[in-house]
Amino acid sequence: MSSDDAWVGEAQPYLAPRQPGERDAWSDESAARGRRGTQRLLAVAEVEPPESVRAFLGSANEKVVVRRRLILLDDQPVELADSYYPLHIARGTGLALMGKIPGGAVTLLAQLGFAAENDPLEDVAAATASASECEALGLQAGAAVLVLSRFTRSTRGVPMEVSVMTMTRHLQYRQRKQAS
Repeated sequence: MSSDDAWVGEAQPYLAPRQPGERDAWSDESAARGRRGTQRLLAVAEVEPPESVRAFLGSANEKVVVRRRLILLDDQPVELADSYYPLHIARGTGLALMGKIPGGAVTLLAQLGFAAENDPLEDVAAATASASECEALGLQAGAAVLVLSRFTRSTRGVPMEVSVMTMTRHLQYRQRKQAS
């Protein structure tokens, strides 16, 4: 995706459960721009999480479930997305199985009693793509990427998901002012 192809994004559609038969948020967002957004599930595993994930999920000395996906726009890779879930939430559910989840993870989480909060913390950083990221995303060695980490709690305040998205695209975000 070229840098002049700016994408004004909002987290909210990605936090809302889908109704039966509805497309996922990425497919909808892409279609609204006349594009085709898809994703490919690369792996599902119990792993030792990165420190930022461990700290947020409160998983001291505990593995978590990760779902790794390659995000495509018009069949071209634009993002790697790793979503991490605490074992006490994911184990024994579709989150821990290799395969598509009807309605997506956010829908399954809501069905399990973990509806996402409306305003998750998002952290954005620039980084140099690793060799494996360059290979997966079709980038030259030394290419820059954006890394967006979304830390989501349930509406009851339970840490439920951390998504780490390594992106090749330009993003713009809208901030909402809350009434004081």
